[in-house]
Amino acid sequence: MQHTLQAQLQSWRQHLHRHPETGFEEVNTAAFVAARLRDMGLEVYTGIGGTGVVANLQVGNGSGVIALRADMDALHIQENMPERQHASCNHGKMHACGHDGHMAMVLGAAQLLSGSRDFSGTVRFIFQPAEEHGRGAKAMMADGLFERFPVDAIFGAHNMPGMPAGSFATRAGGIMASEDNFVIRIRGRGTHAARPHMGVDPLVIGAEIVLALQTVVARNVDPSQSAVVSCTEFITDGLRNVIPSEAIIRGDTRSYSPVIQALLESRMRELAQGICQAHGASCEFSYSHEFAPTVNSPEYVGLAVAAASAVSSQVDGNVTPMMISEDFGAFLQQVPGNFIFIGNGSDGEAGATPLHNAGYDFNDDILLTGARYFAELARLALSKP
Repeated sequence: MQHTLQAQLQSWRQHLHRHPETGFEEVNTAAFVAARLRDMGLEVYTGIGGTGVVANLQVGNGSGVIALRADMDALHIQENMPERQHASCNHGKMHACGHDGHMAMVLGAAQLLSGSRDFSGTVRFIFQPAEEHGRGAKAMMADGLFERFPVDAIFGAHNMPGMPAGSFATRAGGIMASEDNFVIRIRGRGTHAARPHMGVDPLVIGAEIVLALQTVVARNVDPSQSAVVSCTEFITDGLRNVIPSEAIIRGDTRSYSPVIQALLESRMRELAQGICQAHGASCEFSYSHEFAPTVNSPEYVGLAVAAASAVSSQVDGNVTPMMISEDFGAFLQQVPGNFIFIGNGSDGEAGATPLHNAGYDFNDDILLTGARYFAELARLALSKP
């Protein structure tokens, strides 16, 4: 039975890997998922929040309802593994974050639970679009996800290269950070490179701003709090012999609380505007909230640890928080639940290639482990009286 299911999960996962679709374009992906769920006899709803899918499995007369969530979208990355037989067929798109594996694991849980029916209550299987955008969870909720399909709790997982294959890690409270994006547009006055005194150089001003922003975390954030400020792009309209008229700085920040988010935004705005004013340049500062922090509900950590311990001997119930971000955090702002990491492979193992790398691949050896984890989670949460 397990060998047959493993082969089925691998087939599904590799099909999804061959045919990646990016955020809100997961039309064929959603159709594939919906067809598999219907094959299992589940009640399936499509088009939620664009391309989202929800399937219901009700067993017995239990009143409890939980959701198991998988993300569906790929990344705009060209896969660089020509020898890989299941490599992406869609140019410039790739499942470089393992969402193909996440879908296969949740489909596997649906297969296990629809076959065993050894619980009492309702399991909702949620397949979410546009996780990489940080827009899909909000789109599904805006489309009435939890009003149409109310749940007591929601559970998700993400594979993690660097962790031993099949191991698990979670924690109570913040497990992944928020992500906020910023754009600083500096308008100076361009001039000939040989006549710098005739202009207002936005490149020099921008360089000063980049350095000043590094003081925000070091000198304004309480050292007991976690925060990151990263400038990731610096663009000007200058040439080799032309001092530019405009410079643009882009980047993102990471933190765990609204208070720290507000502090980062205000200090960054003050520094950028103040430095520009001091040099006679104008400044436009924009700051947007892209991902909510992923904050696990303490009351569901024990349940997740128990389910993971039933399928793996390597379970960490108090992992160190990570500064990466996940759209699942938006769901946890509305309903309680838990998010867990599942090891994709540590150094020297298959699956150790980092996420968002053109050579990454989900480790098929953990598919059955992930499916069994999700199924066990449902059984424990909705155990028969």
